[in-house]
Amino acid sequence: MSRVIIAKTGLDGHWRGTLLVSRALRDAGFEVIMLGMARSEEIVSAAVDEDADLVGLNVGGRVEVVERILDDLAAAAPGVAVFAGGVVPPWVLRRLEARGVEVYPPGSKLGDIVAAARRLTRRPPSDASRAENALQDHEERRDERKAEQ
Repeated sequence: MSRVIIAKTGLDGHWRGTLLVSRALRDAGFEVIMLGMARSEEIVSAAVDEDADLVGLNVGGRVEVVERILDDLAAAAPGVAVFAGGVVPPWVLRRLEARGVEVYPPGSKLGDIVAAARRLTRRPPSDASRAENALQDHEERRDERKAEQ
């Protein structure tokens, strides 16, 4: 089972995205270790201690913090993949993508995030998670139709 660390890098009060992503990954069969708000050294330490395959970061507005985490992870746990989400300005998105980080801003589909986690950890989807993704896609389309009305 692939292990994913999920952490917030900023002190904002927005938890919805982090919690939704954590739950989607858990439901897809990942072992999720939710750190909540954590400093860069705590995130790196948890990735090493928990033998994480992937680190998911909620970018709290300071790209420098994420870059420090990337540098420290590369030194302490080479090969651990990182993906990020949150309200990310285009210039930050380009900067993180240039460093190999996949970025998912608000409005990203949970199915895309789960697919990225599988790809980044090289974990094939299970039959149960395929069915769940289909249900989630159906619910997202239903919500989009309601919003159009």
